Amino acid sequence: MKRAIFDDIGSYPLPEGTTKEWLKEAFAKIEIEIEPTSYKNKLYETIKDAMWQKINAGVEVPNYPQFQNMISQFLEPIMDDERTEAPLLIREEEAKMVEMDALEEMAEEYMEKKGEKLKLRICVTGPIELYYNQFPPPVYIDVLSNLAKSVGRFIKHAIEEAKGNRNYEVKCASIDEPSMGLDPRIEEEGIITALELASEYAFRKGIDTQIHLHSPIFYDTVCQVEGISVIGLESAANPSLLTLIDKKQLDKYDKFLRIGVSRTDILSMAAEYDEIHHTNAFKDKGVLDTVVNEYNSPGKVKKRLEKAYSIFGERIKYVGPDCGLGPFPNQELAYLVLKNTSAGIKDFYNGPRSV
Repeated sequence: MKRAIFDDIGSYPLPEGTTKEWLKEAFAKIEIEIEPTSYKNKLYETIKDAMWQKINAGVEVPNYPQFQNMISQFLEPIMDDERTEAPLLIREEEAKMVEMDALEEMAEEYMEKKGEKLKLRICVTGPIELYYNQFPPPVYIDVLSNLAKSVGRFIKHAIEEAKGNRNYEVKCASIDEPSMGLDPRIEEEGIITALELASEYAFRKGIDTQIHLHSPIFYDTVCQVEGISVIGLESAANPSLLTLIDKKQLDKYDKFLRIGVSRTDILSMAAEYDEIHHTNAFKDKGVLDTVVNEYNSPGKVKKRLEKAYSIFGERIKYVGPDCGLGPFPNQELAYLVLKNTSAGIKDFYNGPRSV
């Protein structure tokens, strides 16, 4: 059996003592080079430390720690007239992510320790998500297309920056579209065109292109996008989603899946646990650790993988947590999720199973 790759979606809790307000200010001042050194050192260390946590927990292709807001991180520069060559079309040299610069030094340390290149996953908020966040229906294809081209340029810049570095490479690029299938305003019109434009460069370079969805309603549409090779499913919290995907459809279009095998809906998990055990997970010390170990034990991770493989087999190419871990109250809990996920995946591949 071909082994799936363990990755993560991206977001991660901030370390204790670091606020979102400071973080936003740090990113802003570094980008416009106002007092960069006073902010740069702390920000880069924060990014590198979170990345090492992911690696040490066992993540094989970690996503850069996405501490920024997924909308403003990309939409603000795309809407800045000084950074664009046409409305909503960012200039290629401006389509950069600070996080990639922060990881250069860390990737050198990784190379020295591991003797191999660090394989990275990058995530960029998708054109459909950005369009509907900024504009109401109907969809104007020319506007959507420029947004999509801008998304593609962020991906291109990250890939090219990695090509110039001997210590890391971009293994996977994810286009994040969490509202597709959930926001009733979103219609099929323009989706294929936009996703083709956004994924084109990564696809041509032979890099795995994921789409991260919270609903599989549009998966049939996504199958028709040549540039998307991997479709993500949040199937740990919602195992019924597996029944909505037709393996024959995946075979027909030669698409693969990213399967969620550990839950990340910490508020729901805590509420379920509190109701059963009459506790207050966010007030009673140690309860949240118990919640994570209860709902994301290595045994449960393994069982979720067994269920998915019994349906899709080697159409599964990536596995990991359902979504980002940013909503978790601290980094220790997020690390525990990743560590348990890693243990469950190893148990599945190395031990006896019913598949």
